[in-house]
Amino acid sequence: MAAKPRIAVGGILTECNHLGGLPIDISWFERYELRFGSDVLKIDSGVVGGMLEVLDKREAEAAPLLFASTCPGGHLTSECYGQLKSDLLDRLAASLPVKGVLLPLHGAMVAERVDDPEGDLIRSVRKVVGSDVPIMVTLDLHAQVTDEMVSFADALVAWETYPHADSYSTGQRGARLILDAVEGKCHPTMVAATVPVVTGGIHGSTEDDSPFAQMMQHTKALEKQDGVLSTSLFLGHPYLDMAQMGSGAVVITDNDVDGARALAAEIAQMYWNRRFELEPNVMTPCEAIAAGLEVDGGPVLLVETADCCGGGAAGDSVATLKALLETAPNASSLVPVVDAEAAAACHAAGEGSLLTLVLGHKHDPVWGEPVTVSGTVVRLGDGRFRYEGGIWDGVDGNMGATAVFRIGSIEVMITTHATYDWKDEQFCSMECDPSSCKFIVAKNPMNYRVAYGDIAKAIFILNTTGPTPATIKHVSLSKIEHPYFPAVEDIPGLVPRFALGYGL
Repeated sequence: MAAKPRIAVGGILTECNHLGGLPIDISWFERYELRFGSDVLKIDSGVVGGMLEVLDKREAEAAPLLFASTCPGGHLTSECYGQLKSDLLDRLAASLPVKGVLLPLHGAMVAERVDDPEGDLIRSVRKVVGSDVPIMVTLDLHAQVTDEMVSFADALVAWETYPHADSYSTGQRGARLILDAVEGKCHPTMVAATVPVVTGGIHGSTEDDSPFAQMMQHTKALEKQDGVLSTSLFLGHPYLDMAQMGSGAVVITDNDVDGARALAAEIAQMYWNRRFELEPNVMTPCEAIAAGLEVDGGPVLLVETADCCGGGAAGDSVATLKALLETAPNASSLVPVVDAEAAAACHAAGEGSLLTLVLGHKHDPVWGEPVTVSGTVVRLGDGRFRYEGGIWDGVDGNMGATAVFRIGSIEVMITTHATYDWKDEQFCSMECDPSSCKFIVAKNPMNYRVAYGDIAKAIFILNTTGPTPATIKHVSLSKIEHPYFPAVEDIPGLVPRFALGYGL
């Protein structure tokens, strides 16, 4: 009986932000997922769960390295990135020989003094395993795909849904592809093509008839062609400032580089042609609240995407809270704010206490001024909750010491730590009822649809300051290669930028 193919599995997965947010140290990963060695094999959800399920079904042996994932933030500290990278590479070296490597990464991670950690990791893994061992990488569709990522990997496979509901199936696709390559059933041949389009996620849904959804449907339909192994469409993460930023496609064929290049170019050109459709319309908070008051019933969503923890922001903005206090103080509302100092003050005072707090803009203060508010501590909690779907399905989240603070008809959920939003798990863990509110402040550009899409009476996208704005049209970027959209609307003679996979 032939020996089982041995496949190394491990990676570091988070999304970062050059414009703001807090530095990510090892404690961030400890609050989400930080697994070493055999503990990785216990993962049964998310991208790693999908990989392990296929490896087991196809009687391959998983060589577990480490898997670290956490809520997005500013950047990884040098110490944190160095520690995780060294541990992963040491475990990989100790696991040799292997027939292949599966790397569950994100594609928009940054570290101190390293703008492209994913490219750095893939290159470093290649150095350890040599030229003959295939490396297969899974990525978020918000990855910024760099030349280094492409040139040292045999295959890059991206999530297909936004809101992200397919991390498990993406892990499965990646594992199937690497096993097919190891078993000689195919010869993955990869080409990436990108265009200089850097836009936010407001119109990036794959679940409706939006421009991005239509482009994703076209991209995936190409997989039906003979010899096409995988196609991936990348919206790109817009809150970085690095060279080679853009959006486009990765196409993997079975030993057909010209075919891969032609299809990747087709998708990238389609993306450029539809760039204007990806830019959103925005309103000031006061304008949105006034419009919401004209809507019969609720909830009305006020989408403050500029303070999105899931995009690396600190979550400490009170811009929309200020507008609610000024414009609709008697409207029942729910507002999330990250403020460790205020949360501690509420816990020190106890439930039922009357307090005056200086709230907001303490963790990343460049984006606004705090507001002084008086109210009642309604509920206290430890901030623990469990995700019900998405990237971290079944994983425990941790907001730290958390309080619900009522200011008239407005309930503010004050947390110690920023956390990624999927549904409404955070609010529900603190016994808040979003369905009964007139206004809900949602601090993400897309996942609010998962939580409130079926009950929202109206949705308004807000124009507020923060490191995750709805559009980067007015953001000053220095490292990115110029010209790019939306800083300029047209680039005469534009052709896509190409990168070839390992060995091409």
